[in-house]
Amino acid sequence: GSVTHFVSAMGTTGTIMGTSRFLKEQNPAIQIIGVHPEGESKIPGIRRWPKEYLPKIYDEHRVDKIMEMDQLTAEITTRALAAQEGIFAGVSSGGAVAAALRLSQELENAVIAVIICDRGDRYLSTGVFPG
Repeated sequence: GSVTHFVSAMGTTGTIMGTSRFLKEQNPAIQIIGVHPEGESKIPGIRRWPKEYLPKIYDEHRVDKIMEMDQLTAEITTRALAAQEGIFAGVSSGGAVAAALRLSQELENAVIAVIICDRGDRYLSTGVFPG
């Protein structure tokens, strides 16, 4: 079936803005979901922008919903992607996938696409992937 929801981490917002523009042209009913860190969580590559510092390319009308993600869940999902799926992604990707999985539990008959936006080798020295 057609994709009903698109999930992307929100860093500089370039990916979600460009993808949203294209996908909404193809299917105006698609839901665009942005992911940013909750509270004090620090997820590399994902930012929680204060309104006055939002990137100039960001258009809030292109994002239908914003989901918050905590750092621990993002890291756990990052490790699961590597161990269970063979996808060596970074923590911002883990956060996006965790949000997509959460969304899938809330919706019936949804077709959810998520972007894997970073790679895992950048996190080898951080403790995200224990030896």
